[in-house]
Amino acid sequence: MKKRPASRLLVVDPQDRILLFNFKFDKGPLKGQDYWATVGGGIEPGESFEEAARRELLEETGITEPVGEVIHVRRAVFQTPSGEMVDAEEHFFFVTVSDSKIDYSNHTEIETQVMREHRWWTRKELETTSLTVFPENVLEILEPYLPRRT
Repeated sequence: MKKRPASRLLVVDPQDRILLFNFKFDKGPLKGQDYWATVGGGIEPGESFEEAARRELLEETGITEPVGEVIHVRRAVFQTPSGEMVDAEEHFFFVTVSDSKIDYSNHTEIETQVMREHRWWTRKELETTSLTVFPENVLEILEPYLPRRT
């Protein structure tokens, strides 16, 4: 199985909401899948995890604010849109932003096809949703970084 190093970004706005994108697949090996996931993707040849994080953040959101520290690393096996099974080593970077505006203009062709919308999720919304969210433990990962609000 192919190894796939990847950088993922846990992007939080001034209201402590978490940015997720909705992925919907109409065709191909993932046809019918519908889930919400963090910003990010695979590392390109010669890139470091941090360089990939900065590139992915800009490509997928238009955000140019600094990428913070790695706050979580996980391994996950999954199928890519091409149908290939990969063993991913994902490094999650924490990013705080001053504005919740998102720019889709740098999306790749595949991102344009499958990343249907974005949403800034509150802790409560994530705690109560029945929708599929990746990583499944996003709130656990972010717990030390998000204040508890009533």
